[in-house]
Amino acid sequence: MILGLTGVLVDDQEKAKKFYTEVLGFLPKRDIPLGNPEGDRWLTIVSPERPDGVELLLEPNRNPISSTFQQGLMEQGIPATIFSTADIQAEYERLSALGVEFTMPPGDIGPAIIAIFNDTCGNLIQIMQEKGG
Repeated sequence: MILGLTGVLVDDQEKAKKFYTEVLGFLPKRDIPLGNPEGDRWLTIVSPERPDGVELLLEPNRNPISSTFQQGLMEQGIPATIFSTADIQAEYERLSALGVEFTMPPGDIGPAIIAIFNDTCGNLIQIMQEKGG
């Protein structure tokens, strides 16, 4: 068994697609209309470093339970998911130059260096660079 798909709740799929592809640099993978009146889509992105790897579903938070959960995570300062990077300082500088709002700059937590940013779609996202082997 492998990880094939994971998701993050978003308050606006089109805005999320733009942020995750144009700002963060991920690639669109699937964009399939779900046929509901709200216009929701099965919308996934992948890393350009692993285009056949795990897909991230940009999932609408239309369900009241979903939106309450997403809001609770944000209020508590808890990241919705974590992305890995080989050079967190370079990623932090690149994203900051693109206007990404960081709530936590890179900081050493022992086995890793982490930073947290706002994805503009209702989530905090953590980036992480593992130390050593």
